[in-house]
Amino acid sequence: MITKKKNQIIGLKELRLNIQKYINRLNKGESFTVVKRSKPVFKVIPFDEDDDSLWETVVDFTKINKRGVSIANVLKSLKKLNEQVG
Repeated sequence: MITKKKNQIIGLKELRLNIQKYINRLNKGESFTVVKRSKPVFKVIPFDEDDDSLWETVVDFTKINKRGVSIANVLKSLKKLNEQVG
């Protein structure tokens, strides 16, 4: 169960040095305001997977190959497609 906690303030350096710790806390529903030199610079909030309006799946490469597809093959295919269109 994900529990929402009050927004917390953390320093940018703290976030950089302990990114995995904060990712884990985000997954538990926590959010953070990140400050640099005592001034807020951005807010980090948990991703809402139920909000379909944020993301559109264009291609799921794991359906082509469960281990994914190399970027070289993707770029090669895109270049070939672009040459056919242009």
